[in-house]
Amino acid sequence: MSGPEIFVIIIVVLVLFGADKLPDLAKGIGKSMREFRKATDDIKREFEDSTREIRKDFNDVTQTISSDVSSFSDSVTRDVNEVTSNIQQDINEVTSTLEKDVNEAADTVKDEANEVSDGIRNDANEIADNINND
Repeated sequence: MSGPEIFVIIIVVLVLFGADKLPDLAKGIGKSMREFRKATDDIKREFEDSTREIRKDFNDVTQTISSDVSSFSDSVTRDVNEVTSNIQQDINEVTSTLEKDVNEAADTVKDEANEVSDGIRNDANEIADNINND
């Protein structure tokens, strides 16, 4: 409200109630405002007190859930790491076995190829000897 509006309101109050009752009226308004402020403060304090327990309970539940989720996450991580390690060991064992089998097969093929080569060479030499002797 601006200055002229307040001035008009004061004049209307003076005309309606008179100068005699103005101090009593102001005193009553002041007392009402104090009681209203006190009631408002009491309501705020009561609200804070009642919600304090709720906030504490909510924070406790939040911490418990956070702790449980963290614990579960750690457990899952450990299990995944263990399974990964087991799979890696199995892969290493299979790889080692396969390498051994491949090397044995390669050695066998080489030996047999050398035997065939030696046999063909011997046969070729025999044929050459037979041709030279005839």
